[in-house]
Amino acid sequence: MSFPKVGNKAPAFSLLNQKGKKVSLKDFAGKKNVVVYFYPRAMTPGCTVQACGIRDYKKEFAKVKTEVLAISPDTPEKLERFEEKKELNFNLLSDPDHKIADKYGAWGPKQFMGKKFDGILRTTFVVNKEGKLVHIMDKVKTKTHHDDVLDYIKENL
Repeated sequence: MSFPKVGNKAPAFSLLNQKGKKVSLKDFAGKKNVVVYFYPRAMTPGCTVQACGIRDYKKEFAKVKTEVLAISPDTPEKLERFEEKKELNFNLLSDPDHKIADKYGAWGPKQFMGKKFDGILRTTFVVNKEGKLVHIMDKVKTKTHHDDVLDYIKENL
C-alpha cells in the first residue's frame, strides 16, 4: 500500500462520526486546514493518549484554523462511548471496511507480539484549505502527536 502523493488533492471521503452524522473532507474546503489521522482502535492505551492530546489542544488547533478528523475501523457506537468516556471534542470517524484507510495507504501488514496481521498503520495526513495533501507523518508518537502536528501547521501553513 502506498500513500497518496503530497501536492495532489487529498482523497475524498464521507464517513459517519460518533453521532451517526456524515462528515466529508469537502465540508472544510476553503475554510480550514484538516488533520486526518488514522488510529487502530478506540479505548486502547496508545490511541487514548493520542486522542486526549488532540482534545487538550482543541483551542490551539482552532487558532490555526485547523479541524482534526480521527479515523478508525470502530463502529459509530463504540466511537461515541470513546468520546463520552474521554470527553473528546472532535470528530471520530468510522471506517469499518477500511476503504478510506486503503485510499490513504494507512492499512497494511503489522506485527504485534509475534503475530502478523493487516490493520491500521498509525498515520497522519495534513490537508490545506485548498484540499491539497501537504504533509504525511508515518512515524507517529502518540504522546507528542498533538505537538508535532501543531508545530508543522504553525511553521508551514
